[in-house]
Amino acid sequence: QVQLVESGGGLVQAGGSLRLSCAASGRTFSSYAMGWLRQAPGKEREFVATISWSGGNTYYTDSVKGRFTISRDNAKNTVYLQMNSLKPEDTAVYYCAASSTGWTTSHFVIHYWGQGTQVAVSS
Repeated sequence: QVQLVESGGGLVQAGGSLRLSCAASGRTFSSYAMGWLRQAPGKEREFVATISWSGGNTYYTDSVKGRFTISRDNAKNTVYLQMNSLKPEDTAVYYCAASSTGWTTSHFVIHYWGQGTQVAVSS
């Protein structure tokens, strides 16, 4: 089993930056893709970004392209989400997730996820 723990959330002003971290513990496999999802009040949970097990492939939802960067450090069993130029619409609870089925959103079946970390962006 895998446990995921997110950190790095907080309150920032529009235009600011945050770096989220997700640390994995327990047994992991090379086939695991990692991703970040978020859920804002009154909205469905959505994919924000995903990254393949090798780190060579990434996906970003249109609303964050050019502003967010997902990366991973397999030696540390950690995935990151660098969020720049934050907007109030980015306010949500962000969740880290792991999948053994693929990095694309159509294949990303969530096998594990963390408790979430709150990101709030004020205007």
